Amino acid sequence: MLQTSDYRYTVNRDTLTIRGATESDQGQYWCRGQRDGRPNSSTSSSAVSLSVKDLNPKPELTSDPAGAALTGNTVTLTCRMDPSTGNWDFYWYKHTLNPETEKKKTNYSLKIDSVSDGGQYWCRAGRGKPVYYTQYSDALWVNVTVSPKAVLTVRPDERVFRGETVTLRCDIKWGGDTEWTYRWEIEGTNNQYKNTVSRTSTQELNISSVDLSHRGKYSCTGQIHTQSSQRSDAVTLTVSAEAQASVRVSPQPWLTEGESVTLTCEVSGSSKGWTFSWFRDHDHLSDSSRGAGGSYTLSPAALQHTGVYTCRAERGRPAYYTHNSSSQTLWITGVSASVSLVINPSRSQHFSSDSLSLSCEDQSNSAGWTVRRYTDKDTQTCAKQTGSGCVMDSLSTSDTGVYWCESESGERRRPRNITVHDGEMILESSVDPVIEGETLTLHCLHRSTNSPILSADFYKDPESDDRRDEHHYCLKVT
Repeated sequence: MLQTSDYRYTVNRDTLTIRGATESDQGQYWCRGQRDGRPNSSTSSSAVSLSVKDLNPKPELTSDPAGAALTGNTVTLTCRMDPSTGNWDFYWYKHTLNPETEKKKTNYSLKIDSVSDGGQYWCRAGRGKPVYYTQYSDALWVNVTVSPKAVLTVRPDERVFRGETVTLRCDIKWGGDTEWTYRWEIEGTNNQYKNTVSRTSTQELNISSVDLSHRGKYSCTGQIHTQSSQRSDAVTLTVSAEAQASVRVSPQPWLTEGESVTLTCEVSGSSKGWTFSWFRDHDHLSDSSRGAGGSYTLSPAALQHTGVYTCRAERGRPAYYTHNSSSQTLWITGVSASVSLVINPSRSQHFSSDSLSLSCEDQSNSAGWTVRRYTDKDTQTCAKQTGSGCVMDSLSTSDTGVYWCESESGERRRPRNITVHDGEMILESSVDPVIEGETLTLHCLHRSTNSPILSADFYKDPESDDRRDEHHYCLKVT
């Protein structure tokens, strides 16, 4: 029989309380009831085995992920007890031993909002009423570092053209040899994430032939295990149908030999990563050093530099090419230029099916000069030569181009623009360049009469007015 005289044992009718249980209290326990009447005792109960473990067990505290925690992420703390010891409640402590106000389960999710969320954490287990507490776990340091921000770059440019190859790269400035994985997000034009690329071990997202469906806002994040970097700023990828090169000239396209002139090649709406090729009269110019940076400079300009210039831009690997630019004619004359290109009728615009004659006239000797021309198709000698002249009996729009006089040695003189139209009206203007300060007279000619129209409206910069004839610059008033 149990010696209840021990102060640690208290019997209250049907309840035995053992205070401060020790290993010596281990063993088999059973009970039976007693009363004054007969029979005065019951049969014995079944035995219960009491096992007393070590005094004050200590839980184990771990974190996932282990190591440094990044702001903006969540760290899971786990307090473990030997499962053979039964069921426990867990109490959590941060920095000091002041407990959290509520009991929690074995896992504690710690949201890392700032560096101040780092520090020492403990846990202990408890159960029963009054509560029996285990020892505190060993302290666990949660080291918090500000999460790095991903940086997204695009090659060759944020504005690209259909068919180009585009590379987006996600960089994260972070010390050490940490291997990041990457997540890409694409926000479409409907302001919803239309496509999310799953994690990939590569830093780069390559689009081999971009099209209009690739337009949108791109961003990326880096991940280490369950933690993420800050998301990069979004980069808007703009995709246009095609790239168009254009040429501008400074200070003017007509000059005297010995002066300087610069041609500049530009791609509308895009300036990054382009290299440029230059052509004169459809022939590729090999002196590419003059075209560095999109500028082609002639200094000093010589007579042989006269001609029609175009440019083309390219970038990327594989190379993407723009269309050739519209043409720009350079008119370079000698200090004492004696040769003139005479055009009859003497105007820059002509009706189709009309006739036109051109001739090279030299004050000293016209022999050895021929009429040459540049069109969208090629550069050639005028088809119907008559000595130093050229006759075209029935013009067509394909005869539009630049015409000049060329000597047997290749010297070029007096280039002039001639355009041929199928419409009912043309603008009669001087075939020669207009010098600043001179008086300029313009007429509207009608095909049926080939004479000036008495009443007409004139327009400057016709592309700004929908009512204009884009070729003729004038409108008949009825």
